[in-house]
Amino acid sequence: MFIIFHFTLLKRMSDRKKYIAHLDLDCFFVSVERIKNPSLVGKPVIVGGSATGRGVVASASYEARKFGVHSAMPTARALKLCPSLIVVRGSHGEYGRISDKLHHRMCELAPLVERASIDEMNMDFSGCEQLYQNNLPGFMKTIQQLVLKEFRLPCTIALASNKTVAKIAANRVKPNGAIFVPHGTEATYLAPFDISVIPGIGTKTESYLRSKGFNTVADIQKKSEQEIIKILGQHGLWIYHSANGRGSDMIGEEWSAKSISREETFSKDISDRKELKKYLFELVEDVCSRVRKNGWKAKTITLKLRYSDFKTITHAESVEPTNDDTFVRNNIVKLLDESYSRNLAIRLIGVRLSNFDAEEQMTLFPTDQKKQEILHTVDGLREKFGSDIIHIGTEQ
Repeated sequence: MFIIFHFTLLKRMSDRKKYIAHLDLDCFFVSVERIKNPSLVGKPVIVGGSATGRGVVASASYEARKFGVHSAMPTARALKLCPSLIVVRGSHGEYGRISDKLHHRMCELAPLVERASIDEMNMDFSGCEQLYQNNLPGFMKTIQQLVLKEFRLPCTIALASNKTVAKIAANRVKPNGAIFVPHGTEATYLAPFDISVIPGIGTKTESYLRSKGFNTVADIQKKSEQEIIKILGQHGLWIYHSANGRGSDMIGEEWSAKSISREETFSKDISDRKELKKYLFELVEDVCSRVRKNGWKAKTITLKLRYSDFKTITHAESVEPTNDDTFVRNNIVKLLDESYSRNLAIRLIGVRLSNFDAEEQMTLFPTDQKKQEILHTVDGLREKFGSDIIHIGTEQ
């Protein structure tokens, strides 16, 4: 009797509909900056590099996008397209802190949550129908309102049977949209869209497919699996299944940064080592603070240099796990002295920490523990009063 019940239970579980939600914070970096400075609301804004230098756009408001401004675009180009554009340098550590807080809040609402990036997450609400009054699509709007009320952040949310369709649907209703793609309608929903909506179709693949007469998702749906594989190889299998509304419904390991980095592109090339070190110290303070906020220590320190002729080099060193500003600074200066060997000015400089261990797993001596407490106190002061309020002593 037990065995029969066991298999019956498994069959019921396998027959259960999957409800996967994709939540995407709209213009996340810009939205955070608008919380700090409400005068930015309603104006064309980007978070990015220097307005007079060679920085790039990290995030653009929808007001800026109307002028053709988009992420990864050089800031100088963005300013030409939109002369009234407001450029904000950004608060990198703050974005991670808010993302963590939102993730913890969503874990209170969904049984399974994974972060796809700093501003996107997937949630599995399968089996929660009765918990939310058999109206999961309506509850998505509740979540949207909750995020706006508690975090003051606009977001888009889509509910579907799998992650692929949910993400495509969310992209289609941005910004501040909410949508449900009913089970069994996935292929019909996707059919009229341009092929570019399918994840995995990059610029080259898109161009190649168009040359073969594929312009809409429906054009792909009309072909057999083998026909698409013949055209695109094994990569075509993923595209074929995505076009037909199939995708993963498994919520696995949450996203986490594999590295934390910060770069500075100069408005004017620099060859003075003392000035380069000044920039390096600021970058080190930022990345170390962000590593500590995540409760990590890094085992790899990397320096990045880009010369005025655009040749780029990186020089890495393995160290004992650390998030100590002074230790990282001393090592990054040593890497600079070893790496800066050409008689050319520097265009870009960067610091990356990677290969993380959890901070709490480290065995600390009392003096180390005291130093960690001081560093976290410094982080708190910087977060409250700004990054320039306090600096750990630097060697000249």
